[in-house]
Amino acid sequence: MQSIFAEAGVNEAKLMEAATAADLFEDYPDWHSFRVASVVDSIGSVLGLEAHDRFFLQQAALARNCGKMQMNRSYIPLPRLLSSEERLDLQRHPVIGEQWCAKNGLSRGVQLIVRWHHEWWNGGGYPDALEGEQIPLAARILRLADTYCALTENRAFRDAMTDETARRFLIEWAGIEFDPAVVRAFLSLPVDEIN
Repeated sequence: MQSIFAEAGVNEAKLMEAATAADLFEDYPDWHSFRVASVVDSIGSVLGLEAHDRFFLQQAALARNCGKMQMNRSYIPLPRLLSSEERLDLQRHPVIGEQWCAKNGLSRGVQLIVRWHHEWWNGGGYPDALEGEQIPLAARILRLADTYCALTENRAFRDAMTDETARRFLIEWAGIEFDPAVVRAFLSLPVDEIN
């Protein structure tokens, strides 16, 4: 893996450090982003993505919340749900994350996955309100993996969902928030591969 980072002109240690710092800032366990990176790789494999595409998807999984760190808003790690004003402000983080990726030598593809990882299948996401297949497959995969991992981990403002409850959530939101094909691919994975 180190040689691929080197070939891409990316400092592996800096990316891993940034991912860990973002997790700690949001009060996630310090392995959260690495879990997301593992899940996106598994989904990408089921969907037949080439190894280099899965690698860039893993980089995007590690970098996806660096925009939140750059924003450094005091409300982000608070143990409560966000107000509507705070949620609106936070919707800027994918664009700020895209900029962080550019400054840190990540490929344009990784930058765009980070930018679009909050887009919804039905067009209700942000920042660009893309819908359906306008959203690159990698961003659709990251949307699902990020959500699943967040739902199944304890947060200061709520307990973790069980795997079964989180899977039901993904099924209920297939065709709305999530690409149904990505949901099917995810559901085909053994539970021990994603936990």
